[in-house]
Amino acid sequence: MEWELAEVYESPHGKVRWDSFGEGEAVVLNHGTPFSSFVWRDVANALSARYRVYLWDMPGYGTSEKFEGQDVSLAAQQEVFTGWLRHCGLNEPSVVAHDFGGAVSLRSALLDGVKYRRLALLDAVSIRPWGSEFFNLVNVHAEVFAALPPALHESLVRGYLATAAHREIRSDVLDRLVAPWLGEEGRPAFYRQIAQADERYTREVEDRYGDLDCPVLIGWGEEDTWIPPDRGRELAHRIPHARLEWIPRAGHLVQEDNPARVTALITEFLTS
Repeated sequence: MEWELAEVYESPHGKVRWDSFGEGEAVVLNHGTPFSSFVWRDVANALSARYRVYLWDMPGYGTSEKFEGQDVSLAAQQEVFTGWLRHCGLNEPSVVAHDFGGAVSLRSALLDGVKYRRLALLDAVSIRPWGSEFFNLVNVHAEVFAALPPALHESLVRGYLATAAHREIRSDVLDRLVAPWLGEEGRPAFYRQIAQADERYTREVEDRYGDLDCPVLIGWGEEDTWIPPDRGRELAHRIPHARLEWIPRAGHLVQEDNPARVTALITEFLTS
């Protein structure tokens, strides 16, 4: 359960914690919302046996900086991701992206011209409409939810995160997923990132998905209730050369539900 990111990147939107380990070709793992690089721990450890694995916590997430007035929108995360790749000297890495990280990766490729060796998109925010019923409710009433007392806030976040997985999340894992959203910095940050979610950021690139010029894998949890499987089918339709694979016995948080299948799928894709 030990998970620490030792490096710091001074981004335009706050300090970003990141790290890398292993040897070989570069593979970047992008997390989604409301998660952090922690969700990649098992997959990252497995991949590091043959790849140099890079992970980061987006500004406003995990162990990266959180502050009032922070821009944590998809456009801001795209700017940070593109800059961080350059900071790390990664010219054409393979990228594996989950949820919100999928939209960030797509925007960096299509709007900033970032080149990927390969791109894997897992239950990716990509096709409108996106967001669970709870997510959309908070998006409209973020100020009301932000006024909840700390104990109620923690119960809400804990209950919400539990619905991301198809099977019950271990209590110690759930504690780690919830922890970044607690306290004086974490509580407002949780509602800030939802309030700034805007479908215009995917609308800007949805018609260009077919322009991706690298091999693309689309993986989707068969039991995903946050972003339904039909979005995976639609994404595959918009990227004609993409390969679509279903992840059995997995909800939205595929890394927790079926890490073995996710690792095998990614490894096979990277070596094919």
